[in-house]
Amino acid sequence: MDFHIRILFLFSILIADHHLTTAQNEFWGSFCGGGTYSQNSAEKRNLDDLLYSFTETNNGFGFYSSTSGQVNAVSLCRGDIEPGTCRRCVDDATRRLRQVCPNQIPAAGWYDPCFLWYSNWPTFNRTGVSVYGWNSLNVSDSSYERWIQTVRNLLVRLRQEVAGADQLRKYASGNITAPGLSTIYGMMQCTPDLSAKACDDCLAQATAQIRESGYDRRLGARVYKPSCVIRYENEKHTKNIGLIVGAILGVLGAMIIVVILFAFRKHQKRKRKGPLLPQSDTGFSDGSHERNNHEKEDDGTGEMDSFTLSSIQVATNNFSIENKLGEGGFGTVYWGKLQDGKEIAVKRLSRNSGQGLVEFKTEVELIIKLQHNNLVRLLGYCIQGTERLLIYEFMANNSLDTFLFDSDKCKELDWAKRSNIVSGIAKGLRYLHEDSRLKIIHRDMKAGNILLDDEMNSKISDFGTARIFERKQMEANTNRIVGTYGYMAPEYAMEGLFSTKSDVYSFGVLLLEIISGQRNNRFYYQDQPKNFLSIAYQLWRENKGEEFVDDSLFQNALVNNDAIRWINIALLCVQEDPQDRPTMSTVVFMLEGQWSADLPMPSEPPASFARFAALSEETSTNGDASAHPTIKIDPTSSTTMYFSLAS
Repeated sequence: MDFHIRILFLFSILIADHHLTTAQNEFWGSFCGGGTYSQNSAEKRNLDDLLYSFTETNNGFGFYSSTSGQVNAVSLCRGDIEPGTCRRCVDDATRRLRQVCPNQIPAAGWYDPCFLWYSNWPTFNRTGVSVYGWNSLNVSDSSYERWIQTVRNLLVRLRQEVAGADQLRKYASGNITAPGLSTIYGMMQCTPDLSAKACDDCLAQATAQIRESGYDRRLGARVYKPSCVIRYENEKHTKNIGLIVGAILGVLGAMIIVVILFAFRKHQKRKRKGPLLPQSDTGFSDGSHERNNHEKEDDGTGEMDSFTLSSIQVATNNFSIENKLGEGGFGTVYWGKLQDGKEIAVKRLSRNSGQGLVEFKTEVELIIKLQHNNLVRLLGYCIQGTERLLIYEFMANNSLDTFLFDSDKCKELDWAKRSNIVSGIAKGLRYLHEDSRLKIIHRDMKAGNILLDDEMNSKISDFGTARIFERKQMEANTNRIVGTYGYMAPEYAMEGLFSTKSDVYSFGVLLLEIISGQRNNRFYYQDQPKNFLSIAYQLWRENKGEEFVDDSLFQNALVNNDAIRWINIALLCVQEDPQDRPTMSTVVFMLEGQWSADLPMPSEPPASFARFAALSEETSTNGDASAHPTIKIDPTSSTTMYFSLAS
């Protein structure tokens, strides 16, 4: 079909009066505003950054909200939707809307379970855009008056309930029956960021639009706005629904622009080289920059391949329990052996994990660009149906915590091995922060994320929570803190601020664990539980640093001197003010003895988040009662902090 004919064909589909089914993943409609942004603009960068981690911002009740620069975004799931379905819908919406509105802002898209809106407008302007839906059947003339009054009674009741709800969830549903009429089911919802008055105003405007449009004569109507939703039907599941988009910027012009840009974009894409991962399966069409799959980092160690599911099933004995290496919040890791004899580790993302897809995107996008001897190497991926697999090089000795905190295995970690492990971790972090083409903040540095190969060399793993910084960017802020509480820098845990210096803090805690052989949340001194950082600082100040050193080590004067020096370095890393902490380059110099002057005097560390001590130890994501729970912390609460297991 000729390119111009295709444009007219697509345009005719959009403006025709047609019916849509209400399947869960049906894309109901979209709004693409009149503003545009260029590929190199600040708005484009802000939008990319915002949507890249957008699904981390859930308030726990299906509401997502985030801001980057002048760009803001909100998404809301229907109040009766399960969390996993909600997460997948929001994730789908972030991809689909970037396709439908490739360089336009503001933009909005509606699925049946959720909607997404992003813009450079103030929040209150969200009410100016609407999508209308209606049942294809009319109310009979004889029933019209009773129908109108019954619907009005239902909507008034629901509107009062929604507007008066709390700031976490503004949702209400119900039904009503009148003599001679079938039962009418209704639902109303507002985004939780609206005040009671703003919510009521939005719902009142939507109700008026149903009446003014004449859809009140239908056996069901819907109005979708970026701030509120109204829907009612004479059945719970309606088969025949019409759809029309209404917007303050002019419907026809916006639709023409959308169609032309969309069609032109599809036409041009055929001339370009395809993406690294198949978009039809991965949905990586999130506006990220195209990447050449032959690009490598500094040491050029190999390329990433696509594996077939059948080959991975053979390699892992069909994901048998005997091949299982471990399990975390995002899925299970299996040992495998390819036909050429190469051993691999396969991370099989949980099908029920809403965050599994986010981690998959993050790890693939990051690790393919990162190649270093002290980072776990990603060999490839597999996407087939609901399966999403990451294939890594196999690390024969598992993670550092399996040795360090085991009363028997820890004896295998002599001082030479610990020195090599610490040096590898420090160099890997230095690469992430300073030497790679991307500036990466890991955000979850801990013993469990340090893997050991067959020669006990350390490699940093698990980049599912990592964030990319611009080269000159110093810090960023988030409303949802993801990580492990014992390793979190105070500014990150309390204010959501993270930077290379928050990774440095985590490294300092990890270094003290390697020296002492004890977990930071289960530290004992003289058979008494003590505050980990405070005791390390106290013993070092009192020239008793050797008492902090792991008893399993054969201690001599040389070991003690190195250990005390390490404690000094670690204490510099965990200082409360991020500006006082060294960079990882400086840390490497200090560890390798290249720092010719005396080491600086560290200030007293923070209280190691004693407020979290009451958190039940049974909340560990891997079921090990001695392990740290991986948590998300909501720093916006002024009294009690909100905890939930990362999934």
